[in-house]
This record gives sequence, structure tokens and C-alpha cells, in this order.
Amino acid sequence: MAFWDDIKNIFNQSENSSASNPTIHEMIERTEDELASYERWKRTAGSRRLLDWLSEQYDISRNGGRQDESMGFLDLDSSKGFVIYIHKTNYSQEEMTWFFDFLKEKVQSLNYRSDISDRRIFPRRDWVEAQERHYLKPRIRYDENPMPQGFGNIMIEFESRNDIPHNLRLRATVYNDSMFKDAGSFRALMMALVSE
Repeated sequence: MAFWDDIKNIFNQSENSSASNPTIHEMIERTEDELASYERWKRTAGSRRLLDWLSEQYDISRNGGRQDESMGFLDLDSSKGFVIYIHKTNYSQEEMTWFFDFLKEKVQSLNYRSDISDRRIFPRRDWVEAQERHYLKPRIRYDENPMPQGFGNIMIEFESRNDIPHNLRLRATVYNDSMFKDAGSFRALMMALVSE
């Protein structure tokens, strides 16, 4: 009977779901098979191909050229980033999942720590939306005044609709506070992400 109670509970939760109250909220935990598959993927040309494409599109965007319609860049005073409109590409769910985790690994190599990695699932009118997020923060040294902030806080989000990859976003948000040194430039972050 508990199984059917759980199913009924999920349907009740989905009726009350909202942006701040997902039907399902869980931490991301990759299985051993998924981790092995990810490690194999990192050794293929797939990861390099995606980084090269990202670098090329960023250069085109910075120079005012016409970039690929499956890529966009955010450039606000306190928040900068990019979005890959996966549904306009031929990348698979698995490849985008690995790229999502690969970006997290690249950011962590820049003296960042993972604050949270979670998955939230929302029923929408015409699809079920799954949002996976890696939220990373710079390793702040409290003995320095002002404190360094790296490139600010970094959020990497991977959104799927009905298990079909929809978009992948990376956004760096800086602290505009006298307690912190100026953040590194988004250009420097991009160069670090796409480097070998």
C-alpha cells in the first residue's frame, strides 16, 4: 500500500508545484556506471569539440559577428554568461549531461567549491521539466581585506523537457561590495574554461 500512497503523493505534489516548490527535489548523485561513462567521454574528441565551439562563438559574439542561433551570451553589469539552446543542436541527453558536469569540473579547477548540485522536477502544462544545477562559489579567504571573489558565484543549469535536452546555461554573478576585490573578467573565465 505504501507504494501507491507514494504515487498518489507525487500527483498531489505536482498539482501544487511552483518555481519555488518543485514536485521532486533531490541531490545529483551519479552512479558508478555514469561516472565511468563520463570519464570515457572526457577522453574523446567530444569534450574538446564542445569547448572549441563555445570559444569560437564567444569570439564571434565579442567581435559583433553573427553567432550560431543555438548559442546566446548574457552581458549585464553584475551577471554574465552563456546559454546553449540544445534543442537547436544535435547533441544527446548523455553528451549534454557530461558537458554540464565537465563545466563544473573546469570551474572547480579555478579554486571554486561546489555549494550544491541538485535536480528539481516540475510538471508544466505540456511537458515535464527537469532542472539540474551546479552552484559553485569561490574559495574565499577571510583573512584578506578586501576578499578575493574569483569570477563571482557561478551557476550551471541544465534543463530538459520530457527527457529531451532543452538548454544549458552558465552564469557568473559578481559581488558589488566593498568587502570584495573586483571580480575577474568574464573573458578570463571563458579563456580558463576552454583551455586544455
